[in-house]
Amino acid sequence: MHSPQGIHIVLENTPYLSFCSNDYLGLANDTRVKNALIEGVTQYGVGSGAAHLITGHFEPHHELELALAKHTGRSRVLLFSTGYMANLGVVDALSSRGDLVLEDKLNHASLIDGALYSRATLQRYKHVDMHDLEKRLNAANGKGVLIATDAVFSMDGDIAPLKKLNALANAYGARVLVDDAHGIGVLGENGAGVCDQLFDNEKAEDKPVIMGTLGKAFGTFGAFVAANDELIEWLIQRAKTYVFTTALPPAMAAAALASLRIIQTEPQRRVHLHALIEHFRQRAKEMGLALMASQTPIQPIVVGEEKKALDWSEQLRKQGVLVKAIRPPTVPEGTSRLRITLSAAHSIDDVEKLLSELEKLS
Repeated sequence: MHSPQGIHIVLENTPYLSFCSNDYLGLANDTRVKNALIEGVTQYGVGSGAAHLITGHFEPHHELELALAKHTGRSRVLLFSTGYMANLGVVDALSSRGDLVLEDKLNHASLIDGALYSRATLQRYKHVDMHDLEKRLNAANGKGVLIATDAVFSMDGDIAPLKKLNALANAYGARVLVDDAHGIGVLGENGAGVCDQLFDNEKAEDKPVIMGTLGKAFGTFGAFVAANDELIEWLIQRAKTYVFTTALPPAMAAAALASLRIIQTEPQRRVHLHALIEHFRQRAKEMGLALMASQTPIQPIVVGEEKKALDWSEQLRKQGVLVKAIRPPTVPEGTSRLRITLSAAHSIDDVEKLLSELEKLS
């Protein structure tokens, strides 16, 4: 890359119209976010210099945690350096040898690795299959159980049935961890993610634990976990990927706080993004393209053969449109695809350009 992240990028000195980024709201190069980062560096320097529990926890970290807790409707938030580290730390802190971790078959690698790291027994239920999940819960035989799931599945773009999943968890006394990396900022009435307003009637201890990232819709870097007071205190003591790593740079926390304010005050970004999604899906169906059941910015087109997916990606690249081919082992054999991601920074004309080039593929 020779340019800032955005819809118009320069890759290896060649300009492209990009449909590859997770910068869903177009905030990675937003002037207000950049200025917040610059001001943060001026006031606090570049590195945090230590772990949160030593001297690495700065005022912007604290302000961001408070703001994210309010935004997600949870009592408290804990910042992590990355989403991968957050999932590793939380799954390990909530599970141990002799416990059971139940995960969706298509979960992100970080959730799977977290279960393996914890030394708990890992079982993977069929994708979004609540009957299979209940069978496994019923057979748990009194073990401590953690259910972990993506909210939005990163390769398919579909959404987990969280209301049913959480009800099952409460019935069987299991905890729930929801990785909402691709939903925070984009989904929910206020951009608070898939869990937004789904669990208003539950007691605090019955609500899912949320992991959200700051490197996608927020356009910055880092991650957070939102939960009740007791669980956050437990993570502060037991999540190794929080305790034993240098804290996120304070200037980056200041930038993320600026992004959060934009997410909260400019709902038109989400409205435009969802209009683009609807437009793309309608036109793609008319063209006979094999879409998946996604109402999110992730719009995969299943091609099937690995070589065909690579060929299609290359044909698009030659026309100045960047869409990456996703192939095994990231996705199952026979389901290679073009993984299109839409952004609020795209226009209808940009989407029409993409559709026009897709129509020419052979």
